[in-house]
Amino acid sequence: MSTHGWKTGKQHRIEIWFVEHNGRYYIISERLDSAHWVQNIKHNPTAVSFSINDKVFKGNARIVDQEKESALTAEVLKLMNTKYKWSQGLIVELMPINSS
Repeated sequence: MSTHGWKTGKQHRIEIWFVEHNGRYYIISERLDSAHWVQNIKHNPTAVSFSINDKVFKGNARIVDQEKESALTAEVLKLMNTKYKWSQGLIVELMPINSS
């Protein structure tokens, strides 16, 4: 996944585990909102790109409100636990707007 630095404007690329649910992708920040890429998303949620296998997506990102979106939170945590046996942290939703 790539974000643009909110202070520097430079591209910030990370590799991260994900799960897919209802056409959207979910990742988890173990460092919660102190991770640089989470800060970048908070400041510019529309400047996100990510790749899965050979597809590249541009999209939007948002922090999932785990209290207000308890059903979504439960589903994402279940999927992460099933796939990776791990699910602790801040959930971020990636919404693709196109692919190439």
